[in-house]
Amino acid sequence: MNNKEKIRAIRNLPNELNAAVQSLSNEQLDTPYREGGWTARQIVHHIADSHLNAFVRMKLIMTEDHPTLKPYDQDAWAAMNDYSRDIAPSIAIISGVQERMANLLENVSGTDWSRSAHHPERGELTLQNLFDEIAWHGKHHVEQIVIVREKMLR
Repeated sequence: MNNKEKIRAIRNLPNELNAAVQSLSNEQLDTPYREGGWTARQIVHHIADSHLNAFVRMKLIMTEDHPTLKPYDQDAWAAMNDYSRDIAPSIAIISGVQERMANLLENVSGTDWSRSAHHPERGELTLQNLFDEIAWHGKHHVEQIVIVREKMLR
């Protein structure tokens, strides 16, 4: 997938996510996609948190000289009480951050893709690395929600 296709994927994530969660009941939202995995509700909140963090990290990489990125414990975040709440605010965050991210990335020039940062757990990350990961990340989690939907239809 080239960068233009990745930007399109980033922009399209809110539509794919809305289609995946459309008309899921609370019971379905609280169903894990696999044994021991996160629930569909937790996945939606995780996408919002993860993509907010990615957006901030991208801006840091683009505006600072080799910043250090702050890691966070996604499992600890998923265990917090806000992950058991309504998904509508997280869907709104995702819609906004995806559009902002796409707008930011479509104006990146050649050498800026290689701008880098240090991540204490993952080592060196470039803007391109982060972009590649986030273009994949949302779709990956939407597929997990689709698994929940299909499970509930059986």
